[in-house]
Amino acid sequence: MHLLPMESAAVPDAGPSIPAQTTANPALPTSISSLPAEAQRRTGLLVTLVLGGLTALPPLSMDMYLPALPQVTDSLHAPAATVQLTLTACLAGMALGQLLVGPLSDRFGRRRPLLIGMVIYVLATAVCAFAPSAGLLIGFRLLQGLAGSAGIVISRAVVRDLFDGVEMARFYSTLMLISGVAPIIAPTIGGQILRLTDWRGIFYVCTAVGALLTLVVWRRMHETLPPEHRHAGELLGTFGSMRRLLADRVFTGYVVAGSFSFAALFTYVSASPFVVQDIYGASPQTFSLLFGLNSVGIVAVGQLNGKVLVGRVDMDKVLAVGLALVTAASVALVLLTTGVFGQAGLPAIATGLFVLMASLGLVLPTTNTQALLRTRRAAGSASALIGTSSFLIGAVLSPLAGVAGDGTAVPMAITQLSCTLIACAAFVGLCVRGRRTVERA
Repeated sequence: MHLLPMESAAVPDAGPSIPAQTTANPALPTSISSLPAEAQRRTGLLVTLVLGGLTALPPLSMDMYLPALPQVTDSLHAPAATVQLTLTACLAGMALGQLLVGPLSDRFGRRRPLLIGMVIYVLATAVCAFAPSAGLLIGFRLLQGLAGSAGIVISRAVVRDLFDGVEMARFYSTLMLISGVAPIIAPTIGGQILRLTDWRGIFYVCTAVGALLTLVVWRRMHETLPPEHRHAGELLGTFGSMRRLLADRVFTGYVVAGSFSFAALFTYVSASPFVVQDIYGASPQTFSLLFGLNSVGIVAVGQLNGKVLVGRVDMDKVLAVGLALVTAASVALVLLTTGVFGQAGLPAIATGLFVLMASLGLVLPTTNTQALLRTRRAAGSASALIGTSSFLIGAVLSPLAGVAGDGTAVPMAITQLSCTLIACAAFVGLCVRGRRTVERA
C-alpha cells in the first residue's frame, strides 16, 4: 500500500496502491477524507509515520550528538568553540536549506527534491562519521543540515497537499507530538550509543536511519502535487512566489507570530539548563525531570488542540487564547525573576515556564495551519518561509538570554516576553485586521 495515489507513472510501482480518481483529468483527492474508510485509516497511519520520521530526523541528528561534544573535542584535538560550530553549521543548514527546497518542490513536485535531499543527507552523514578534522566535520554538518531540511519543509507541504482546514490542523498537532518527543529522547539515545561506541557511532546510526527512511520514501511515497498544480516557467519565477506570499499581510502575520513564539521556545531550550541548575541550584536529574514535564505539557496541549478544539472552536480564537496565556506566563516570569514579589524559588519559576511551554502547544500548530491555509499552489514556498523564519529568529534571539551572564534569569524572561509581545502584535495587527479589511472590501 502506497502513501498516496499516483498522479502519473513517473516512478515504477512498488506494490498495490490506492486507486486514483478515474476521470478524464485525473487528480489527487482534495483530502484523505475523500478516500474509503479503510483506505483513510491505512493511509493516515502511513502518512503519519513517514512524515513524522522526516520531521524528526533533523532534530534527532542535532540532539543525539550533544552528549558526544566532549569526545569530539578530544578526538579531533580541536577547541570547544570550534566543535560548537558543528552544531551551528547544522542549524544554519536546516534554516537556509528550506528557502531552496521549498520553491523547488513547488516547481518540480514533492517527491524528487525530497529523494535528492535524503540521498545527500545520507552521504553527508556518512562522511561526518569518518571526518578526520573539525573543519571537514563542520563543512559536512552544514551539508547535512541543508539536505535534512528537505524532510522538514516538504513534510509541511505534503500535509497541505493532502489535508485542508480542520484535518490539516489536527495533523499538525500530531506532527507536534512527534517533533516534540524527538528532541527529548535524542540526547538519551545518543548517550546510550556512546556506551557502546564512540561519537562516530552516532553518525553511523543517523546514516542507517536516513537510509531506511529514504528507502521507505522511494517505495511508498508517491507524488502529492499534480503537474497542473505546479509552478510553470523559470525557476526564478518560482522563487518569486515567496515575494507574493509575503505581500499577503495575513500570511505574513501568522508567520511572524509563529516565528517569534518559536523563538520564545528556543530561548527556553538554550537558557533553561543554566537557569535551573546554576541559578536555582537544581541537580541535573531535577532539570531533566522539569524539562521532560514541560515537553509533555506542550505535546499534551497540542494533542488537546488537535483532538478536541479543532473543528469546534475557531482557530483564530484558539490562537488568541494561546498567545494570551503565553504572554501572561512571560509577564509572570519577568516579575518573578526581577524580584517584584520577593525572592522567587524554583517551584514558582518552573510553574511559569510550564504554563508558557504548554501554551505554545496551542500557538505553534495553529499558526502553521492558518498560514498554509492561505495558499495551496505555493505550499512548498510557504513552508520554507515558515521554517526558515522560525529557525533564524530563534537562533538569533535565543543567545540574548545570556547577555547579562549566567547569574541571572532576567534576560531569559525579558527575551521571552519581547518575543511573545511581537507575536501578539503580528497576530492582531496583520492577521485580525487584515481579515477585517478583506471582509469589508
